[in-house]
Amino acid sequence: MPSQGQQISRRVLLRGAGAAMALPWLESIPVWGESKISDGSQSIPKRFATLFMACGINADHWWAKGAGNDMELGKSLQPMEPLRSKMNFVYGLFNEAAVGVGIHPGQTGNILSGAKLQKGAELRGGMSVDQLLANRFGQATVQPSLVLGCEQPITGYHETNFSMAYSSHISWQNATSPVPMEVYPSLAFDNLFDNRVNSRNASILDRVKEEAASLSRRVSAADKSKVDEYLTSVREVEKRVERMRQEQAKAADHAQGKGKTLTAMKRPDNGLPEDIREHMRLMCDIIALAFQTDKTRVASLLLCRDISGLFYPFLDVRKTHHSASHSDLSDDYERISRYYCSQLAYLAQRLDAMPEGDGTVLDNSCLLYLSNMWSGSKHDSTKLPVLLVGGLGGHLKTGRVLDYRDAGDENRKLCSLYLSIMDGMGVHEDRFGDAETRLANV
Repeated sequence: MPSQGQQISRRVLLRGAGAAMALPWLESIPVWGESKISDGSQSIPKRFATLFMACGINADHWWAKGAGNDMELGKSLQPMEPLRSKMNFVYGLFNEAAVGVGIHPGQTGNILSGAKLQKGAELRGGMSVDQLLANRFGQATVQPSLVLGCEQPITGYHETNFSMAYSSHISWQNATSPVPMEVYPSLAFDNLFDNRVNSRNASILDRVKEEAASLSRRVSAADKSKVDEYLTSVREVEKRVERMRQEQAKAADHAQGKGKTLTAMKRPDNGLPEDIREHMRLMCDIIALAFQTDKTRVASLLLCRDISGLFYPFLDVRKTHHSASHSDLSDDYERISRYYCSQLAYLAQRLDAMPEGDGTVLDNSCLLYLSNMWSGSKHDSTKLPVLLVGGLGGHLKTGRVLDYRDAGDENRKLCSLYLSIMDGMGVHEDRFGDAETRLANV
Protein backbone atom coordinates (compact mmCIF):
# COMPACT_ATOMS: atom_id res chain seq x y z
CA MET A 1 0.00 0.00 0.00
CA PRO A 2 1.27 3.58 -0.68
CA SER A 3 2.97 5.49 2.09
CA GLN A 4 1.16 8.27 3.97
CA GLY A 5 2.37 10.96 1.60
CA GLN A 6 1.53 9.17 -1.63
CA GLN A 7 -1.71 9.26 -3.56
CA ILE A 8 -3.70 6.06 -3.08
CA SER A 9 -4.06 3.97 -6.23
CA ARG A 10 -7.29 2.07 -6.84
CA ARG A 11 -5.48 -1.21 -7.12
CA VAL A 12 -4.98 -1.15 -3.37
CA LEU A 13 -3.78 -4.38 -1.85
CA LEU A 14 -3.46 -4.90 1.86
CA ARG A 15 -0.27 -6.91 2.07
CA GLY A 16 1.07 -9.02 4.88
CA ALA A 17 3.39 -11.95 5.37
CA GLY A 18 2.44 -14.30 2.54
CA ALA A 19 -0.96 -12.74 1.84
CA ALA A 20 -2.57 -10.01 -0.26
CA MET A 21 -6.14 -8.71 0.08
CA ALA A 22 -7.69 -6.72 -2.75
CA LEU A 23 -10.23 -4.13 -1.61
CA PRO A 24 -13.82 -3.53 -2.74
CA TRP A 25 -14.99 -0.44 -4.64
CA LEU A 26 -14.38 2.64 -2.49
CA GLU A 27 -15.83 6.04 -3.29
CA SER A 28 -12.87 7.98 -1.89
CA ILE A 29 -10.35 6.03 -3.98
CA PRO A 30 -10.17 6.20 -7.78
CA VAL A 31 -11.98 3.21 -9.22
CA TRP A 32 -10.16 0.31 -10.90
CA GLY A 33 -8.03 2.68 -12.96
CA GLU A 34 -9.24 1.61 -16.39
CA SER A 35 -11.82 3.34 -18.58
CA LYS A 36 -14.11 6.23 -17.69
CA ILE A 37 -17.65 6.72 -18.88
CA SER A 38 -18.78 9.78 -20.83
CA ASP A 39 -19.96 11.93 -17.93
CA GLY A 40 -16.47 11.82 -16.41
CA SER A 41 -17.34 9.49 -13.54
CA GLN A 42 -15.34 6.33 -13.13
CA SER A 43 -16.57 3.05 -14.55
CA ILE A 44 -17.61 0.03 -12.52
CA PRO A 45 -16.77 -3.45 -13.84
CA LYS A 46 -19.41 -5.95 -14.90
CA ARG A 47 -19.30 -9.57 -13.84
CA PHE A 48 -20.70 -12.88 -15.03
CA ALA A 49 -21.16 -16.12 -13.10
CA THR A 50 -22.80 -19.43 -13.95
CA LEU A 51 -24.29 -21.81 -11.39
CA PHE A 52 -25.09 -25.29 -12.69
CA MET A 53 -27.32 -28.02 -11.28
CA ALA A 54 -27.54 -31.29 -13.22
CA CYS A 55 -30.46 -33.55 -14.14
CA GLY A 56 -33.27 -31.01 -14.37
CA ILE A 57 -35.92 -29.70 -12.00
CA ASN A 58 -39.45 -30.52 -10.79
CA ALA A 59 -41.42 -28.98 -13.66
CA ASP A 60 -44.68 -28.86 -11.69
CA HIS A 61 -43.20 -26.27 -9.36
CA TRP A 62 -40.74 -24.50 -11.65
CA TRP A 63 -42.77 -21.58 -13.00
CA ALA A 64 -43.24 -17.84 -12.75
CA LYS A 65 -45.85 -15.33 -13.90
CA GLY A 66 -46.32 -11.61 -13.57
CA ALA A 67 -43.61 -8.98 -13.26
CA GLY A 68 -41.45 -7.14 -10.76
CA ASN A 69 -42.31 -7.38 -7.10
CA ASP A 70 -45.73 -8.77 -8.07
CA MET A 71 -44.19 -11.76 -9.87
CA GLU A 72 -45.63 -15.07 -8.64
CA LEU A 73 -43.18 -17.93 -8.25
CA GLY A 74 -43.64 -21.68 -8.14
CA LYS A 75 -42.74 -23.55 -5.00
CA SER A 76 -39.25 -24.46 -6.18
CA LEU A 77 -38.44 -20.81 -6.85
CA GLN A 78 -39.60 -19.50 -3.47
CA PRO A 79 -36.01 -18.72 -2.35
CA MET A 80 -35.94 -16.04 -5.07
CA GLU A 81 -38.92 -14.08 -3.73
CA PRO A 82 -36.82 -11.26 -2.18
CA LEU A 83 -35.11 -10.82 -5.57
CA ARG A 84 -38.08 -10.98 -7.94
CA SER A 85 -37.50 -7.47 -9.24
CA LYS A 86 -33.87 -8.29 -10.03
CA MET A 87 -34.36 -11.60 -11.83
CA ASN A 88 -35.65 -12.88 -15.14
CA PHE A 89 -37.37 -16.25 -15.43
CA VAL A 90 -36.67 -17.70 -18.88
CA TYR A 91 -38.83 -20.36 -20.55
CA GLY A 92 -38.04 -22.42 -23.61
CA LEU A 93 -34.36 -21.96 -24.45
CA PHE A 94 -32.46 -25.00 -25.69
CA ASN A 95 -29.04 -26.15 -26.78
CA GLU A 96 -29.54 -27.77 -30.17
CA ALA A 97 -26.23 -29.69 -30.14
CA ALA A 98 -27.35 -31.45 -26.95
CA VAL A 99 -30.67 -32.74 -28.33
CA GLY A 100 -30.94 -36.23 -29.79
CA VAL A 101 -27.31 -37.18 -29.22
CA GLY A 102 -27.72 -39.35 -26.13
CA ILE A 103 -28.42 -38.73 -22.48
CA HIS A 104 -26.24 -37.14 -19.78
CA PRO A 105 -22.66 -36.30 -20.97
CA GLY A 106 -23.90 -35.39 -24.45
CA GLN A 107 -26.34 -32.97 -22.81
CA THR A 108 -23.81 -31.39 -20.46
CA GLY A 109 -20.33 -30.87 -21.90
CA ASN A 110 -21.51 -28.16 -24.29
CA ILE A 111 -23.99 -26.37 -21.99
CA LEU A 112 -21.87 -23.18 -22.11
CA SER A 113 -20.52 -23.56 -25.64
CA GLY A 114 -23.27 -24.90 -27.89
CA ALA A 115 -20.61 -26.93 -29.70
CA LYS A 116 -21.13 -30.41 -31.09
CA LEU A 117 -19.39 -33.00 -28.93
CA GLN A 118 -17.31 -35.87 -30.21
CA LYS A 119 -17.74 -39.40 -28.89
CA GLY A 120 -14.92 -41.77 -28.06
CA ALA A 121 -11.49 -41.30 -26.53
CA GLU A 122 -10.71 -37.92 -28.07
CA LEU A 123 -12.48 -34.97 -26.48
CA ARG A 124 -13.80 -32.33 -28.85
CA GLY A 125 -16.31 -29.62 -28.17
CA GLY A 126 -15.80 -25.87 -27.89
CA MET A 127 -14.69 -22.98 -25.69
CA SER A 128 -17.32 -22.07 -23.10
CA VAL A 129 -18.76 -18.57 -22.82
CA ASP A 130 -17.18 -17.97 -19.41
CA GLN A 131 -13.71 -18.67 -20.80
CA LEU A 132 -14.26 -16.48 -23.84
CA LEU A 133 -15.06 -13.64 -21.41
CA ALA A 134 -12.13 -14.60 -19.19
CA ASN A 135 -9.77 -14.31 -22.14
CA ARG A 136 -11.02 -10.78 -22.81
CA PHE A 137 -10.85 -9.59 -19.19
CA GLY A 138 -7.83 -11.61 -18.11
CA GLN A 139 -5.41 -8.68 -18.24
CA ALA A 140 -7.75 -6.42 -16.25
CA THR A 141 -7.98 -8.69 -13.23
CA VAL A 142 -5.59 -10.77 -11.14
CA GLN A 143 -7.44 -14.00 -11.97
CA PRO A 144 -9.02 -14.42 -15.39
CA SER A 145 -11.77 -16.60 -13.90
CA LEU A 146 -12.83 -18.77 -10.99
CA VAL A 147 -13.80 -22.32 -11.91
CA LEU A 148 -15.22 -24.03 -8.85
CA GLY A 149 -17.10 -27.25 -8.14
CA CYS A 150 -18.70 -29.07 -5.24
CA GLU A 151 -18.15 -32.60 -6.54
CA GLN A 152 -15.07 -34.36 -7.89
CA PRO A 153 -14.96 -35.07 -11.63
CA ILE A 154 -15.41 -38.67 -12.74
CA THR A 155 -13.60 -40.56 -15.47
CA GLY A 156 -14.48 -43.25 -17.98
CA TYR A 157 -17.21 -43.43 -20.59
CA HIS A 158 -20.96 -43.39 -20.53
CA GLU A 159 -23.03 -46.05 -22.29
CA THR A 160 -23.59 -43.48 -25.06
CA ASN A 161 -19.78 -43.55 -25.71
CA PHE A 162 -19.35 -39.95 -24.60
CA SER A 163 -16.53 -39.29 -22.17
CA MET A 164 -17.60 -38.65 -18.57
CA ALA A 165 -15.37 -35.57 -18.72
CA TYR A 166 -18.34 -33.95 -20.46
CA SER A 167 -20.49 -34.78 -17.44
CA SER A 168 -17.94 -33.41 -15.00
CA HIS A 169 -17.03 -30.03 -16.50
CA ILE A 170 -19.00 -27.07 -17.83
CA SER A 171 -16.05 -24.69 -18.28
CA TRP A 172 -13.80 -25.42 -21.29
CA GLN A 173 -10.70 -23.47 -22.26
CA ASN A 174 -10.72 -24.85 -25.79
CA ALA A 175 -12.29 -27.62 -27.84
CA THR A 176 -10.31 -30.39 -26.18
CA SER A 177 -9.55 -29.24 -22.63
CA PRO A 178 -11.77 -28.50 -19.65
CA VAL A 179 -10.56 -25.84 -17.24
CA PRO A 180 -9.20 -27.49 -14.07
CA MET A 181 -11.93 -27.17 -11.46
CA GLU A 182 -11.17 -26.35 -7.82
CA VAL A 183 -13.34 -28.37 -5.44
CA TYR A 184 -11.58 -27.61 -2.15
CA PRO A 185 -12.82 -24.38 -0.50
CA SER A 186 -9.53 -23.90 1.37
CA LEU A 187 -7.51 -23.93 -1.85
CA ALA A 188 -9.96 -21.58 -3.58
CA PHE A 189 -9.74 -19.22 -0.60
CA ASP A 190 -5.93 -19.36 -0.53
CA ASN A 191 -5.77 -18.57 -4.23
CA LEU A 192 -8.12 -15.63 -3.78
CA PHE A 193 -5.92 -14.04 -1.11
CA ASP A 194 -2.50 -15.25 -2.29
CA ASN A 195 -2.33 -17.16 0.97
CA ARG A 196 1.01 -18.96 0.91
CA VAL A 197 1.80 -22.33 2.39
CA ASN A 198 4.14 -21.31 5.20
CA SER A 199 1.72 -18.69 6.58
CA ARG A 200 -1.64 -20.42 6.35
CA ASN A 201 -1.88 -21.10 10.08
CA ALA A 202 -2.03 -17.36 10.78
CA SER A 203 -5.12 -15.27 10.06
CA ILE A 204 -4.90 -13.13 6.93
CA LEU A 205 -6.45 -10.22 8.82
CA ASP A 206 -3.74 -10.37 11.49
CA ARG A 207 -1.11 -10.20 8.77
CA VAL A 208 -2.57 -7.10 7.09
CA LYS A 209 -3.94 -5.28 10.16
CA GLU A 210 -1.33 -2.50 10.11
CA GLU A 211 -2.03 -1.60 6.50
CA ALA A 212 -5.79 -1.90 7.11
CA ALA A 213 -5.53 0.55 10.01
CA SER A 214 -3.50 2.98 7.90
CA LEU A 215 -6.03 2.82 5.08
CA SER A 216 -8.98 3.37 7.44
CA ARG A 217 -7.44 6.66 8.60
CA ARG A 218 -7.26 7.96 5.03
CA VAL A 219 -10.62 7.11 3.46
CA SER A 220 -14.07 8.62 4.00
CA ALA A 221 -16.31 7.56 6.88
CA ALA A 222 -18.57 5.66 4.46
CA ASP A 223 -15.61 3.84 2.97
CA LYS A 224 -14.23 3.04 6.42
CA SER A 225 -17.52 1.37 7.27
CA LYS A 226 -17.41 -0.54 4.00
CA VAL A 227 -13.86 -1.74 4.65
CA ASP A 228 -14.79 -2.83 8.18
CA GLU A 229 -17.75 -4.83 6.86
CA TYR A 230 -15.56 -6.42 4.21
CA LEU A 231 -12.85 -7.43 6.68
CA THR A 232 -15.49 -8.91 8.99
CA SER A 233 -16.91 -10.92 6.10
CA VAL A 234 -13.45 -12.20 5.16
CA ARG A 235 -12.83 -13.28 8.73
CA GLU A 236 -16.11 -15.19 8.90
CA VAL A 237 -15.27 -17.05 5.70
CA GLU A 238 -11.70 -17.63 6.86
CA LYS A 239 -12.84 -19.34 10.07
CA ARG A 240 -15.11 -21.70 8.17
CA VAL A 241 -12.39 -22.43 5.62
CA GLU A 242 -9.90 -23.23 8.37
CA ARG A 243 -12.10 -26.04 9.69
CA MET A 244 -12.23 -27.53 6.21
CA ARG A 245 -8.47 -27.13 5.76
CA GLN A 246 -7.90 -29.28 8.83
CA GLU A 247 -10.26 -31.97 7.55
CA GLN A 248 -8.55 -31.92 4.16
CA ALA A 249 -5.13 -32.39 5.81
CA LYS A 250 -6.42 -35.36 7.80
CA ALA A 251 -7.91 -36.87 4.66
CA ALA A 252 -4.64 -36.45 2.77
CA ASP A 253 -2.71 -38.27 5.50
CA HIS A 254 -5.35 -41.02 5.56
CA ALA A 255 -5.22 -41.46 1.79
CA GLN A 256 -1.42 -41.54 1.80
CA GLY A 257 -1.50 -44.24 4.46
CA LYS A 258 -3.64 -46.33 2.13
CA GLY A 259 -1.44 -45.59 -0.87
CA LYS A 260 -4.19 -43.66 -2.66
CA THR A 261 -4.75 -40.14 -3.92
CA LEU A 262 -7.49 -37.93 -2.51
CA THR A 263 -9.38 -38.06 -5.80
CA ALA A 264 -9.60 -41.85 -5.48
CA MET A 265 -11.39 -41.56 -2.13
CA LYS A 266 -15.10 -41.04 -1.60
CA ARG A 267 -16.58 -38.08 0.24
CA PRO A 268 -15.79 -37.27 3.07
CA ASP A 269 -12.61 -39.39 3.01
CA ASN A 270 -11.43 -37.25 0.10
CA GLY A 271 -11.39 -34.17 2.34
CA LEU A 272 -14.50 -32.59 0.86
CA PRO A 273 -17.08 -31.47 3.43
CA GLU A 274 -19.60 -34.17 4.25
CA ASP A 275 -22.25 -31.48 4.67
CA ILE A 276 -22.69 -30.11 1.16
CA ARG A 277 -24.66 -27.15 2.51
CA GLU A 278 -21.53 -25.67 4.03
CA HIS A 279 -19.48 -26.59 0.97
CA MET A 280 -21.80 -24.80 -1.47
CA ARG A 281 -22.24 -21.73 0.74
CA LEU A 282 -18.47 -21.35 1.07
CA MET A 283 -17.98 -21.55 -2.68
CA CYS A 284 -20.67 -18.89 -3.13
CA ASP A 285 -18.96 -16.73 -0.51
CA ILE A 286 -15.64 -17.02 -2.34
CA ILE A 287 -17.25 -15.93 -5.61
CA ALA A 288 -18.91 -13.02 -3.81
CA LEU A 289 -15.61 -11.83 -2.32
CA ALA A 290 -13.86 -12.21 -5.68
CA PHE A 291 -16.50 -10.09 -7.41
CA GLN A 292 -16.60 -7.51 -4.61
CA THR A 293 -12.84 -6.91 -4.88
CA ASP A 294 -12.60 -7.23 -8.68
CA LYS A 295 -10.19 -10.13 -8.24
CA THR A 296 -12.02 -11.70 -11.17
CA ARG A 297 -15.06 -10.84 -13.26
CA VAL A 298 -15.94 -14.32 -14.44
CA ALA A 299 -16.86 -17.41 -12.41
CA SER A 300 -18.52 -20.78 -12.78
CA LEU A 301 -19.76 -23.04 -10.01
CA LEU A 302 -20.66 -26.66 -10.70
CA LEU A 303 -22.99 -27.23 -7.74
CA CYS A 304 -23.44 -30.87 -8.76
CA ARG A 305 -22.17 -32.68 -11.80
CA ASP A 306 -24.21 -34.74 -14.22
CA ILE A 307 -25.07 -38.24 -12.90
CA SER A 308 -24.37 -36.82 -9.45
CA GLY A 309 -24.02 -39.08 -6.44
CA LEU A 310 -24.71 -36.39 -3.83
CA PHE A 311 -27.02 -37.25 -0.92
CA TYR A 312 -29.51 -34.95 0.85
CA PRO A 313 -30.27 -36.30 4.34
CA PHE A 314 -31.09 -32.75 5.48
CA LEU A 315 -33.95 -32.76 2.94
CA ASP A 316 -35.18 -36.16 4.11
CA VAL A 317 -34.35 -37.60 0.68
CA ARG A 318 -32.89 -41.11 0.67
CA LYS A 319 -31.87 -41.39 -2.98
CA THR A 320 -28.81 -39.86 -4.60
CA HIS A 321 -29.30 -36.84 -6.84
CA HIS A 322 -29.28 -38.79 -10.10
CA SER A 323 -31.61 -41.49 -8.82
CA ALA A 324 -34.00 -38.92 -7.38
CA SER A 325 -34.12 -37.09 -10.72
CA HIS A 326 -35.73 -40.15 -12.32
CA SER A 327 -38.77 -39.26 -10.21
CA ASP A 328 -38.50 -35.59 -11.05
CA LEU A 329 -42.16 -34.76 -10.27
CA SER A 330 -41.92 -36.20 -6.77
CA ASP A 331 -41.93 -34.19 -3.54
CA ASP A 332 -38.38 -35.39 -2.92
CA TYR A 333 -37.09 -33.89 -6.14
CA GLU A 334 -39.06 -30.70 -5.59
CA ARG A 335 -37.17 -30.21 -2.33
CA ILE A 336 -33.91 -30.84 -4.17
CA SER A 337 -34.85 -28.33 -6.89
CA ARG A 338 -35.76 -25.73 -4.27
CA TYR A 339 -32.55 -26.36 -2.35
CA TYR A 340 -30.41 -25.64 -5.40
CA CYS A 341 -32.41 -22.52 -6.20
CA SER A 342 -31.61 -21.37 -2.66
CA GLN A 343 -27.89 -21.46 -3.51
CA LEU A 344 -28.48 -18.99 -6.32
CA ALA A 345 -30.56 -16.85 -3.98
CA TYR A 346 -27.81 -16.91 -1.37
CA LEU A 347 -25.12 -15.72 -3.78
CA ALA A 348 -27.42 -13.08 -5.28
CA GLN A 349 -28.33 -11.71 -1.85
CA ARG A 350 -24.67 -11.60 -0.83
CA LEU A 351 -23.87 -9.52 -3.91
CA ASP A 352 -26.96 -7.35 -3.43
CA ALA A 353 -25.80 -6.47 0.09
CA MET A 354 -22.54 -5.00 -1.29
CA PRO A 355 -22.95 -1.28 -2.15
CA GLU A 356 -21.19 -0.20 -5.31
CA GLY A 357 -21.62 3.18 -6.95
CA ASP A 358 -25.32 4.03 -7.07
CA GLY A 359 -26.33 0.37 -6.74
CA THR A 360 -24.90 -2.95 -5.63
CA VAL A 361 -22.45 -5.51 -6.95
CA LEU A 362 -25.46 -7.59 -8.05
CA ASP A 363 -26.75 -4.67 -10.12
CA ASN A 364 -23.45 -4.75 -12.04
CA SER A 365 -23.45 -8.53 -12.45
CA CYS A 366 -25.29 -11.26 -14.31
CA LEU A 367 -25.82 -14.59 -12.56
CA LEU A 368 -26.92 -17.38 -14.88
CA TYR A 369 -28.51 -20.45 -13.29
CA LEU A 370 -29.27 -23.44 -15.48
CA SER A 371 -29.47 -27.21 -15.79
CA ASN A 372 -28.67 -29.58 -18.62
CA MET A 373 -32.23 -30.86 -18.96
CA TRP A 374 -35.82 -30.05 -18.08
CA SER A 375 -36.97 -33.49 -17.01
CA GLY A 376 -34.70 -36.05 -15.38
CA SER A 377 -37.13 -38.92 -15.89
CA LYS A 378 -37.38 -38.25 -19.63
CA HIS A 379 -33.86 -36.82 -20.05
CA ASP A 380 -35.61 -34.02 -21.92
CA SER A 381 -33.30 -31.25 -23.08
CA THR A 382 -35.62 -29.75 -25.71
CA LYS A 383 -36.04 -26.88 -23.26
CA LEU A 384 -33.96 -25.92 -20.26
CA PRO A 385 -34.58 -24.24 -16.89
CA VAL A 386 -32.86 -20.85 -16.96
CA LEU A 387 -32.78 -18.00 -14.44
CA LEU A 388 -30.96 -14.68 -14.78
CA VAL A 389 -30.29 -12.45 -11.79
CA GLY A 390 -28.74 -8.98 -11.84
CA GLY A 391 -28.89 -6.06 -14.25
CA LEU A 392 -25.35 -6.18 -15.67
CA GLY A 393 -24.85 -2.45 -15.19
CA GLY A 394 -28.24 -1.58 -16.69
CA HIS A 395 -27.84 -3.75 -19.78
CA LEU A 396 -30.44 -6.27 -18.64
CA LYS A 397 -33.97 -5.21 -17.81
CA THR A 398 -35.11 -7.36 -14.88
CA GLY A 399 -38.28 -8.47 -13.10
CA ARG A 400 -39.69 -10.30 -16.13
CA VAL A 401 -40.88 -13.66 -17.39
CA LEU A 402 -39.42 -14.30 -20.85
CA ASP A 403 -41.16 -17.07 -22.79
CA TYR A 404 -39.59 -18.42 -26.00
CA ARG A 405 -41.41 -21.75 -26.20
CA ASP A 406 -43.37 -20.75 -29.30
CA ALA A 407 -40.69 -18.55 -30.87
CA GLY A 408 -39.31 -21.24 -33.19
CA ASP A 409 -36.00 -23.05 -32.81
CA GLU A 410 -33.96 -20.32 -34.52
CA ASN A 411 -35.21 -17.80 -31.97
CA ARG A 412 -34.79 -19.75 -28.75
CA LYS A 413 -31.11 -20.68 -28.79
CA LEU A 414 -29.20 -20.68 -25.53
CA CYS A 415 -26.17 -19.35 -27.42
CA SER A 416 -28.23 -16.32 -28.51
CA LEU A 417 -28.58 -15.52 -24.83
CA TYR A 418 -24.80 -15.83 -24.47
CA LEU A 419 -24.30 -13.33 -27.30
CA SER A 420 -26.62 -10.90 -25.50
CA ILE A 421 -24.75 -11.33 -22.22
CA MET A 422 -21.42 -10.83 -23.99
CA ASP A 423 -22.74 -7.58 -25.45
CA GLY A 424 -23.61 -6.43 -21.93
CA MET A 425 -20.08 -7.27 -20.82
CA GLY A 426 -18.65 -5.19 -23.67
CA VAL A 427 -17.54 -8.20 -25.72
CA HIS A 428 -19.05 -8.23 -29.21
CA GLU A 429 -18.95 -11.40 -31.32
CA ASP A 430 -20.67 -12.03 -34.66
CA ARG A 431 -21.31 -15.64 -33.72
CA PHE A 432 -21.05 -17.99 -30.76
CA GLY A 433 -21.80 -21.71 -30.80
CA ASP A 434 -24.82 -22.26 -33.03
CA ALA A 435 -26.10 -18.66 -32.83
CA GLU A 436 -25.58 -15.64 -35.06
CA THR A 437 -28.31 -13.44 -33.54
CA ARG A 438 -28.95 -12.02 -30.10
CA LEU A 439 -31.86 -13.27 -28.02
CA ALA A 440 -34.89 -11.05 -28.55
CA ASN A 441 -36.17 -8.88 -25.68
CA VAL A 442 -33.20 -9.49 -23.38
